[in-house]
Amino acid sequence: MGVTQAREDAEQALLDAAERLLISVGYANITTRKLAEEAGVNHGLVHYYFGSMQELLLQVLERFTDRLIERQRQMYAAEGPFIEKWRHAMAFLEDDASSGYSKVWYELQALGWNDPSIRKRVAQVFLTWRRVVADAFEKAYDEYGMDRKRYPLDAIVALVGTFNEGMVLEILLGIRQGHRALLDLIDGWLVSVSSRPSEAQRRPSVGLLQPDQQQKRRKR
Repeated sequence: MGVTQAREDAEQALLDAAERLLISVGYANITTRKLAEEAGVNHGLVHYYFGSMQELLLQVLERFTDRLIERQRQMYAAEGPFIEKWRHAMAFLEDDASSGYSKVWYELQALGWNDPSIRKRVAQVFLTWRRVVADAFEKAYDEYGMDRKRYPLDAIVALVGTFNEGMVLEILLGIRQGHRALLDLIDGWLVSVSSRPSEAQRRPSVGLLQPDQQQKRRKR
């Protein structure tokens, strides 16, 4: 027997309400009764449908993330150079703080610090973001002819993930000092990389060399 429409509506109402409360008052100030009142349902349905408040809140994070992951994938899949997509991605940091996603993300992180089962689920969300970034940079490496030995993909993805986390945390604290300068520095580096010929372009094939050049190469 499938889920009834009434149950589907109640579950979505609870998830929507929990999302609003996580953003407005934080986990520590959410009670089952307060959540049910916000959702307009009986408070007994919280545990009946989700088993626990923690499970409900984890689903809030996962649902919110799914929406943003889809946005990110569509943006990276669109036509255009990587640098333009990078600029959009960096603008999304401010959008996500304004929408409340960043607050939800850190509320659930804090819950997971002392609960291994929650921490595991939150880590999976983070790894989903990492995969999106890795896929985007795979294409950027090909577009720019990047040296994968000099710039290991795992290292770049880890760098992007950690500096994004730091920037978002500072945005939530109202700190933006240095952010624009950092983004401009990265932007300038991407511009310089995109204007360079790739390794393949810099290395002419022997067949394309003039006879005297071929002779010089053979003597080396």
